[in-house]
Amino acid sequence: MEFRNKRILVLGAGISGRSVAGVLAGQGGLVTLNDVKEIDIQKAEFQQLQKLGVRLVFGHQRETLLEGVDYIVLSPGISIYIPLIQAARKQNITVMSEIEVAYQLCEAPMIAITGTNGKTTTTTLTGEMLKAADKAVVVGGNIGLALSHEVMGVDHAGIVVAEISSFQLESIIDFKPRIAAILNLTPDHIDRHHTMDEYQRTKERIFVNQTDSEYLILNYDDVVVRTMAERAASQILFFSITTELQSGAFVKEGIMQIRWQGQTHPICSVAEMKLLGRHNVENALAACCAAFLMGVNTATMSAVLQHFTGVEHRIEPVSTIDGVTYYNDSKATNPESSIKALESFAGHVILIAGGRDKNTDLTEFMTLVKEKVDHFIVLGEAKERFSSSAQRCGVTNIHQAASMEEAVHLAHQLAHEPQVVLLSPACASYDMFTNYEERGRVFKQLVCRLS
Repeated sequence: MEFRNKRILVLGAGISGRSVAGVLAGQGGLVTLNDVKEIDIQKAEFQQLQKLGVRLVFGHQRETLLEGVDYIVLSPGISIYIPLIQAARKQNITVMSEIEVAYQLCEAPMIAITGTNGKTTTTTLTGEMLKAADKAVVVGGNIGLALSHEVMGVDHAGIVVAEISSFQLESIIDFKPRIAAILNLTPDHIDRHHTMDEYQRTKERIFVNQTDSEYLILNYDDVVVRTMAERAASQILFFSITTELQSGAFVKEGIMQIRWQGQTHPICSVAEMKLLGRHNVENALAACCAAFLMGVNTATMSAVLQHFTGVEHRIEPVSTIDGVTYYNDSKATNPESSIKALESFAGHVILIAGGRDKNTDLTEFMTLVKEKVDHFIVLGEAKERFSSSAQRCGVTNIHQAASMEEAVHLAHQLAHEPQVVLLSPACASYDMFTNYEERGRVFKQLVCRLS
């Protein structure tokens, strides 16, 4: 796909939108960056874009923006259902996601990882395994800067490992990773995709362009994900923590191993892993599959698994105060993710949860809260619904907090050894914070002040 001298409208002026606008301008595109919000163009990042020739239009999204446009590029936060995109499609204007731009510009083979939960850990872990094998690796996507920016730093001899969200998959065109992985599928982002069927269909777009020359890694233990193999033309590699597979990665007698083309290769014992939780065993198996397909030996995988302690904001140990350890799991933006976090502990948890409510079913989450949690502290827009749901499930010791600061101080007052304090919101962050990263950093700052 050629971008030089094409008129390109980039929607969304966040990190992703700014990054791809700069990249496209560098490719010779005639770029307009638009955001429906009023934004101060005197900020350094926008001044730099203007120097590159990017036109800035903020404060509206009128149809006049479409005049003469060849391509529209969407930041992940921009829905394909907004009126401007509907109008663009009526005019047969090509609409693509930022990761499609990345794919078009990328010279290196790409590993693309998606799923409702575990994407960041699996993506980061895969990248660490490849780096340990002395391969030139770029890790990006839904992590840090836009993927289109990151791929410019690697040539055909390197490897790109990308975390891919359903939002990014909505408007791909030719996107076709060498290796795709789908970790799991549970209800999430229904406010964006409207139905679970549509959410699943969007996730499956990660392999829609693959042929039998590419690979698809699937979670055998997730029945919905397992059946995706029936619709894929790719070569399938399953992973499982419950079943010994004829082809794929699995756990047998506590040992992680991978079997491919009739050969079985032991990796390491689950007990040797630094990561907590059953879900992280799944993430590790998926990462091993991807690394194996890119030629990484199992000794290298083992060494990484024995030292990798996880990613920021995912069951991240913050501090131990008076024998009580505080964990930051701000990345748990849905109940399923918080369930996985709670399952990592034997019990005696003081749980801080709540935020922007996604209105997903809470029954399974609250059932586990009743089993594992000594005190349940709720905050944010979701606190009333979370409180009511918890009460219906028989949860006791429910506390409401008006702020993260109040929640942390209350947890500190309540906690004593052998309890742990866990921030695992089961909600988005947008009611109180810019994103889950800011929420996690604030939590960590508050905890560090306690110590």
